[in-house]
Amino acid sequence: MDTFVEYYSRKEVQQAILKFCKDREVAPRFGDGFGRRPDVLQYPGDVLEMAQKGATSFHISEERWEDPLRLKPGVTKKELDENRIGWDLILDIDVVHWDYAKWTAYFLVEALKFHDVKNISVKFSGSKGFHLAVPFESFPSDVNGKKTKHLFPEGPRIITAYLENMIKEMLANKILEKENYDKIAERTGMKKADFIEDGKFNPFKIIEIDTVLISSRHLFRAPYSLHEKTKLVSVPININKILDFEKVHAEPKKVKTNLEFLDVKEKGDAKGLIIQAYDWWGKIHEKKGPDVEKRDFIVSKDMIGEEYFPACIKKILNGMEDGKKRGLFILLNFFKSINWKDEDIEKRIKEWNTKNKEPLGASYIQGQINWAKKQKESILPPNCSNKAYYSDLRIGCAENVCKRFKNPVNCAKWNEKISKKQPKSKE
Repeated sequence: MDTFVEYYSRKEVQQAILKFCKDREVAPRFGDGFGRRPDVLQYPGDVLEMAQKGATSFHISEERWEDPLRLKPGVTKKELDENRIGWDLILDIDVVHWDYAKWTAYFLVEALKFHDVKNISVKFSGSKGFHLAVPFESFPSDVNGKKTKHLFPEGPRIITAYLENMIKEMLANKILEKENYDKIAERTGMKKADFIEDGKFNPFKIIEIDTVLISSRHLFRAPYSLHEKTKLVSVPININKILDFEKVHAEPKKVKTNLEFLDVKEKGDAKGLIIQAYDWWGKIHEKKGPDVEKRDFIVSKDMIGEEYFPACIKKILNGMEDGKKRGLFILLNFFKSINWKDEDIEKRIKEWNTKNKEPLGASYIQGQINWAKKQKESILPPNCSNKAYYSDLRIGCAENVCKRFKNPVNCAKWNEKISKKQPKSKE
């Protein structure tokens, strides 16, 4: 702990972290787990005091609250909306290869610049990727007749999907300019077929811009906070020098607190971005987006029972140690795609959460359930080939099953169909 206490004892570090905590929920992390939630930081000395008690990092909410301490477990969506005064757009880039992360961050910044967004911030995550941010002040107060502060997590998800679609081809060409398919497969541990879609290289099969975690009360590592495992600082970066940044620049003794994050140069500069994103989303009828696929088949009118679920879904339902948020994303979309009713989905999800080694927060679970209820049409869970959601979580089915079925929903439908099929007469 000496490394952490020494770093957090620096007055400028305390001031820098405190600056970003205004109107936000704060959660100190103590090694492998978070402290009590909700919490706040009020004075610079609170940072050092928590570090002396074992805090290794500090995490803050994407949402801004009138009173963060009112965020109790089980709080309703209405109460969240009344308490929320805004939200920041935070894009979390997570990928195995460091260069892929830098190129993704670079093209996302260029896409934001294309929309004349002035308030762009970038910081090193402290581990493998970057956090890109646009402050709430950049967005208009209303979009399509709705208060922008209430467009959470819908707004960030739509903007992220829009930006992904915008940079997809440029990012693919950049990676292929440097590396061939064999090298990409070697770096990612994937097969060529895993990242080829419709005959083309899809970079977002190997790169994740975390939208599953864009949800109510989601936290991200505070600027100038340390990372537990790497002991590197989540340091802000000049947006024009992303490709020059190296992890050694984030070593605690080299870090200065002179760069801003989420600072506001001009209000309303992202109005065009959010309007165009919503327009694009509407035109494609939600057929595209991060890690989602619109169902192109009709499910039976009756809900499919658990006895027909594929092994991957059963493994999730047995409880998870890691990847619970991804597991929740899979379950919600899976249940809706097999015609489960909202009340049955909610009951089963909450039952599943009790089996997890460290259950997800009640408010997080409820927020995700509420988001799923809003969807008029079901959306398939990630396909079986999506490594980040199945093999990485060690919940994949047998290889012959995954090769046969593109999606867990297809497998469940087939299992039900076969079990109910009447045997043919000898005649």
